[in-house]
Amino acid sequence: MNPIVARITMPATARPGEIVPIRVLVRHDMEREIDAPGLARVPRRILHSFRVTYAGAEVFRMALSTGITANPYVAFTTVAVETGDLVFEWQEDGGTVYRREARLVVA
Repeated sequence: MNPIVARITMPATARPGEIVPIRVLVRHDMEREIDAPGLARVPRRILHSFRVTYAGAEVFRMALSTGITANPYVAFTTVAVETGDLVFEWQEDGGTVYRREARLVVA
């Protein structure tokens, strides 16, 4: 897994059954292969999927495309069920996978 710069904003703790808001801003250029006169060709690098698991279960999935701006922002919620890691995974063209983790303590 490769590192990626992402700002993950969520509470560190929650009560069982509480709705947990999660906001994610990922820094990624979303390069769309440029092929115009006078411009250098840039390899296409687009994030095409975003997936989040919590305590081993998928809680969020999103398909991304060339219509998504650079540095995509996503907000969603989940329900606190147990203490565990939220694993954030982005998949890029060419198979590169980026991963970040954040811990949620349920008490």
